[in-house]
Formats: sequence, structure tokens, C-alpha cells
Amino acid sequence: MDMLPALGRLPLARDDVDRGTELRDDETLLSQLWERPNTRVLWLHGRTAPVFSGQIVLAAPEGDLPDDAVYLGRSAHHRSQHSQFVEPAAEHVEIILLVANSDTAAPTLKDPEIGGVSVEHPEYVEWLGVFDIAAGLDDRDIGIFVSAVAIANWHKVNKYCPRCGAKTQYKSSGWVQVCPEDGSEHFPRTDPAVIMLITDPQDRAMLGNNKAWGDKRYSALAGFVEPGESLEAAVKREVYEESQVVVEGVKYMGSQPWPFPQSLMLGFIGYTSHPEQALADKEEIAEVRWFTRDELRDQVENGRMFIPGASSIAHHLLSHWYGGPLPQPRTLEN
Repeated sequence: MDMLPALGRLPLARDDVDRGTELRDDETLLSQLWERPNTRVLWLHGRTAPVFSGQIVLAAPEGDLPDDAVYLGRSAHHRSQHSQFVEPAAEHVEIILLVANSDTAAPTLKDPEIGGVSVEHPEYVEWLGVFDIAAGLDDRDIGIFVSAVAIANWHKVNKYCPRCGAKTQYKSSGWVQVCPEDGSEHFPRTDPAVIMLITDPQDRAMLGNNKAWGDKRYSALAGFVEPGESLEAAVKREVYEESQVVVEGVKYMGSQPWPFPQSLMLGFIGYTSHPEQALADKEEIAEVRWFTRDELRDQVENGRMFIPGASSIAHHLLSHWYGGPLPQPRTLEN
């Protein structure tokens, strides 16, 4: 039985790929895979990937293996069953990540395919970001897309040894960087962040308007976990810092990766018996407001308020409280 948290499998938390972690330390792995007929390449161009007909496009390896290739894992994508763990002897696809220079044109794909079938009209392939396509991708495609963006972001901003400044080199099939001067190893970073929807005795939900968003966009409060802090303590601290509200109860609801650039969002429902304390900090949060379900629906449908998109965990926290699909604007009023 698949034991899912209260929010279920969130949009960016779906992962139908065997990451093959036990294979990564083989220094010949990537060069061996590069020559195999069942190996395919996922290209990134900036934070976009090639998409055709609602599916991620993979390509055949071409030329020499680049030094910055990363092993994403194997997929039994042509089978109907869940394939997070794949028998090596079974039919499967090996997937390698390559990142194109975002300052140049998107790469030309060799023998592009989706689901093992060649793309007949490669000129119609689009380069799209996670937010553009996440809701429509299957578990395999969103899993490799999010992992690819996350590891590519880490490599992009971590090129030098933090101890001595030497340029680092890839190790463990792209999942570790090693310093050639002092031998130190450096691993991908994931920053835990809490996001929480706070309710009160009237079962209203508190939402905040960040000063960077303009005056119509509202969402759940969120913030990073500090060193030495539990998740529950982070929820209470962040809410108090941003709204002066004292949270008395915290319930974990679910999590999903958020590779923008390297976060893991952990969702919570919180409770306070003193909603009257709500006061925005005016530094990060311009305003905090309490909403009933009717008030939220009226504000959104009439274009007076915007709420988080369907790919975000905030959207699903809000939907869980609302009791179903969230309202949509009735007009294009700005």
C-alpha cells in the first residue's frame, strides 16, 4: 500500500524513475551508457526542457560524452506498472542529463522521441519550463524534469571548492563535486522550507500578500528552516515573524521538491485561537488577511485576488482547507 500524506502525491513530488544510486560510483558508468542503444538524453536549455504533445522529449546520444553529463536513472516507461525500481535485466531506458548553454540557441535533438516513439515533426517541439507543463506530465516525465532542474541549478552555482577556490570536477556520475587540490567532496544541497496555512476558531484561513507580488496576490506564509530548528518550530517562528500570530498546533500535510533553485517545501496546517493578533511585518509581508470560504470565492471569482497556481504546495494546502477545487476568476479583470 502506498502510504501518502494528507495532500496526496503533489504535482512536483511524483517520481517514477529508478535513480540507480548504487551505480553512480562506477567511474565508467556514463561512458558505458553513452554507447548503449537504450540510452537517451534529456536536454535542458536554461530551465526549459523539450516537450511534444504533452510529453518530455528524449534524444539519442551524439558525439563524445560531455564532462558535465549527469546520470538521472533508468525508467521502465514502456510498461504500465509503477517503475520506481527497475530490474536491470528488464526492458528499460537509461537517462542522462545534458545542459545546453542558455545564452545560445536551443540544441538540435538527434532522433527525438516520446515514450519510445519517434517524433515525426521535430519542428513542433517546444522548450517549456516546469510551471508551463507540470500538471500535464506523467510521473516519469515530471520526476526526471524536476530532478534535472535541481541538479543543474546546483552545478551552475557551485563550480569552485569552498575551501581553496579550485575548480571542482564531477564525480559519482554528476552527483558529487570533488576538489582536485585538497580532495574534498561536495554534495548537492537541498534547503528545507516550511509553508503553512493557518486556521482559526471560525475555520478561516490566513493568507499573506508579499510586498514583491503586487497588491492582489495572496498565499500561505512560508520560510526557510534555520540550523538546529525543528520543522514545527520553524512553522511557529515564521508565522510569528511575519504576522505576529502565535501558532498553537501544527500538522504535517505533505512535501514536494521546489528546484527554484534548491528547496524542499514541507507543508503544514497550523491553528491559532487568537486571530486578532494578525499584523503583517511590513518588511516582507505587506498584509495578512483572514478569509472564509465564501470570501475567498468572491474575491477570486471577481478578479480582486489571485491565489497560488496548481503546481505549488500552497495551492493544495488551500484546496484541502477549501474542501475541493479552488475557484477561478470569472473575468479577465486586472
